[in-house]
Amino acid sequence: MQQRRFLLLGAVFAAIAVAAGAFGAHALAERVTPERLQTFETAVRYQMYHALALLACGLLGEAWRRSLDVAAWLFTAGILIFSGSLYLLVLTDTAWLGAITPIGGVAFISGWIALAVAIVRADRTRPA
Repeated sequence: MQQRRFLLLGAVFAAIAVAAGAFGAHALAERVTPERLQTFETAVRYQMYHALALLACGLLGEAWRRSLDVAAWLFTAGILIFSGSLYLLVLTDTAWLGAITPIGGVAFISGWIALAVAIVRADRTRPA
């Protein structure tokens, strides 16, 4: 039952995004440069967007189960790679992690394309 898994992942990633946002606003603001803080906030924002997308995939999963699995797994990979690499970049000041971030961005874009394909396929299989 993938849809429960994606609902759970979406809820957990959303909770982590809120906690990370609070951490960034209160604990990091005085410890990192404004540019690094902005990078951290970008990671939080993209994580929240895609946590919500995972929730949508979980909710729609019953109707479009297999097609949405691809999108949901790509959103999950994007959160881990994109947001994760930015969090680590800021917290460890390890610049080379920025080279990994675009891989997560590609996963996000691919997830949105997979979601669009799932919508088109669902529309074609539904009776008129």
